[in-house]
Amino acid sequence: MVVYLLVFVFGSLIGSFLNVCIYRIPRDLSVVFPASRCTSCNNPVKPWDNIPIFSYFFLGGKCRYCKAGFSIRYPVVEALNAFFYVAILWRYGWAWHTLIYSALISSLIVITFIDIDFQIIPDRITLAGIPIGLICGLRGSALGFKASVIGAASGFLFYYAIAELSLRILKKEGMGGGDIKLMAMVGAFLGWKAVILTTFLGSLSGSIIGIMLMIIKGRERGSLIPFGPFLALGAVITLFFGQEILIWYLY
Repeated sequence: MVVYLLVFVFGSLIGSFLNVCIYRIPRDLSVVFPASRCTSCNNPVKPWDNIPIFSYFFLGGKCRYCKAGFSIRYPVVEALNAFFYVAILWRYGWAWHTLIYSALISSLIVITFIDIDFQIIPDRITLAGIPIGLICGLRGSALGFKASVIGAASGFLFYYAIAELSLRILKKEGMGGGDIKLMAMVGAFLGWKAVILTTFLGSLSGSIIGIMLMIIKGRERGSLIPFGPFLALGAVITLFFGQEILIWYLY
């Protein structure tokens, strides 16, 4: 339990940095400098006011200086990343691919929230993630380098083909470039079978949420909904339960 607690704390600290990435990357700002500060009054956040999860509730969700409200997303991202780090350790134990999968999860969290806010998937994450996934396949990944290359290629080519067919046949964009590179990254980390399962799970969850939004919020059919978060969800489910789902389906 002590080990899991330490991993949770470490995950929450990384989650705090993910919040910085979520805010700054789509605004083309440095994720290193300056230090964390209130976006309303621009006062630096003191270290004791920047303790993951707890500081938000200790401050009542407000800036110490100007009392502007902070988004509940900050502790949610920190807790989410910490939870998944613990879950990966529980699922895979102490191994190199535990670190690799933790990095993938953190990337997917950042991608999810940026895509929700801005409807973009930054190349700074996916184009860095693809070679990292390939290198991990070469050194330390449970997947292996050959399978990693095949996974990255299949993710890219499959989604690129969907995008091209949509443009040529339907005369509209059916798949964004960010989604194509995201799935190449997922394939590099998890392999070609994961690309297929992630696509199925992402499409299923996206369809369910889309129908719910039409019913609850009255969204029109055909309204744009970012697909990246659903692909990220599909990749997470595949990471934890992909093998069991494939065995259940095939046998």
